[in-house]
Amino acid sequence: MVRTAVRTAVAGLALAVPLAAGCDAGVGLSESGSPPSGGTGSSGGAGPSSGDEARARAALSGLKIASEGGGDGYEREKFGTRWKDIDRNGCDQRNDVLARDLADVGKRGDCVVMTGRLRDPYTGKDITFAKKDAAEVQIDHVYPLALAWRMGASDWSEDEREKFANDHGNLLAVWGVPNRQKSDSGPGEWKPQKSFQCAYAIRYIAVADKYALPVTRADHAALQDFLGRC
Repeated sequence: MVRTAVRTAVAGLALAVPLAAGCDAGVGLSESGSPPSGGTGSSGGAGPSSGDEARARAALSGLKIASEGGGDGYEREKFGTRWKDIDRNGCDQRNDVLARDLADVGKRGDCVVMTGRLRDPYTGKDITFAKKDAAEVQIDHVYPLALAWRMGASDWSEDEREKFANDHGNLLAVWGVPNRQKSDSGPGEWKPQKSFQCAYAIRYIAVADKYALPVTRADHAALQDFLGRC
């Protein structure tokens, strides 16, 4: 897929955006696109910079605005293997993201996250994670899969859908309650806590830009409002 210079820059930005602007959580990916070996969770970090905001605004202005298509034919399985180890680091994507986003991570072996702490970026709630109650912390697709299907992913190849579904830049560890509330809604219908809206918009825009996904007019307006909180 051909990308503009802005698209490449902002897509890279999504990998470095902290998970909780305004909170004490700053988590990014390594230069290789893989999570760091140890999760930083809510251990500290600055929020997005003015440069991040400027690049996101430039990318947002270039996104196509479109109406949602029909949802006919959407099935989760059409986005490939769940949590596939697409970066081939030996760990599945779910454990990669848990290790990246949680603090005080305890593992079984090199990959399986057994315990940790999460400052939920969507609500600010502190969550104690234990694998025996794994549903308490879920992995959210910032740009939802079903929404992506309706906005054009139905025309993608199976490989591209699988890459999208397992892209670290589109994945966040979050509390299960707001994740279920969000479901397949875009930012025009569902909003995280105000202190995270800037970082959320930057990440959402970068994912849309990277995969040339359009946004609805309502989502475009909401993203502009979120960037106003940067």
